[in-house]
Amino acid sequence: MTANRLRGGGIAAWSIRHPIGVVMIALALLVLGGFSLQRLAVDLLPHIIYPEVRVRIIDPGVPAQVMEDRITRQLEEQLAITEDAISVESSSRQGRSAVSLSFPYGKDIDIALRDASTRLDRAKRFLPDTIDPPVIYKLDPSQIPVLELALSATEMSAVELRSWGDYTFSRWFVNLPGVAAVEVGGGLVREVHVQPDLQKLASVDLGVNDLVDRIQQANRDIPSGRLILPNQELIGRTHGRLQSLQELRNLPVTLPNGEILYLSDLAQVIDSHEDDRLRVRYNDQVGVKVSIQKQPTANTVDVVDAVNERLQWLHSQQLIPEEIAISSVSNQAVYVRNALTNASMAAISGGILAMVVVYLFLGNIRRTLIIGSSIPIAIMITFM
Repeated sequence: MTANRLRGGGIAAWSIRHPIGVVMIALALLVLGGFSLQRLAVDLLPHIIYPEVRVRIIDPGVPAQVMEDRITRQLEEQLAITEDAISVESSSRQGRSAVSLSFPYGKDIDIALRDASTRLDRAKRFLPDTIDPPVIYKLDPSQIPVLELALSATEMSAVELRSWGDYTFSRWFVNLPGVAAVEVGGGLVREVHVQPDLQKLASVDLGVNDLVDRIQQANRDIPSGRLILPNQELIGRTHGRLQSLQELRNLPVTLPNGEILYLSDLAQVIDSHEDDRLRVRYNDQVGVKVSIQKQPTANTVDVVDAVNERLQWLHSQQLIPEEIAISSVSNQAVYVRNALTNASMAAISGGILAMVVVYLFLGNIRRTLIIGSSIPIAIMITFM
């Protein structure tokens, strides 16, 4: 008890004898706290990675029962033996199969993802060839888009709007600091349909697979090796990819008897689109949704501000067509800013009320100011 009193009295006496030193220490703490505050990440949700790994496989047009028998069961059998997995959940629906692996808390999710990926590679041997490439990922709340934009246009078709969003608009934001991915959904994805005339094919002794093989062989670039010169080395290729519908229609098809016909003589080539599986509408117009995801450690507010600045720059450079309207439909930065504003107002009002209570009890303005100044210093130390 005596030692504590002497120590406390010594600190108080030193602070009275050296007020400038106390002020300098307080200013140093404020500066360090302010510097630390600028480096703190700001996010809507805490950075939590659930101990769960998910696998998703898509096989368009396949009924749910067939997906369960041919894909889901195989995935369950192979993924269930993943090391430290405590439960397996699966769901099957038309054209889609999903399996979730749960692990105990404390498990390194990166190691679990690596082990599950190894099991998935082994399971591919038992899966049909018609499936899309499997997708495996760890459950992370940071995958929620921080900003969603809606693209709409009155003078563009749904196919043209989706193509512009996919190949032009989305690429302007991929390289921004803190942006992890830009996903585009809605609209109609362009697709060229080749509809063979079965009667004509039968009359020339050809099958549908013959047309498919001919198109696949023609629509590709083939490397032609290297040409070594005295002062340089050239790499050549045979350019064969089809660039237009007319080139596809004029594709020569060799018949078994040696005669050559064009693809347009045996089939109809139609510039169409994929089946409409996801519809996006904005203000009663066909729209396209652009979702922007941030990196796990990035600042939500900074990422959204960077995207908005890029949008303003694109408008100023007239790179966005006038007939396209861009609207924000979801913005996490709004909620983050509101939360920060409410927290700041609560801290300020709490500090003022504390100073008022201290002054009412002590009746000394100097002691009230000392206690009031200790509140922001303590907050700055917390930031550090």
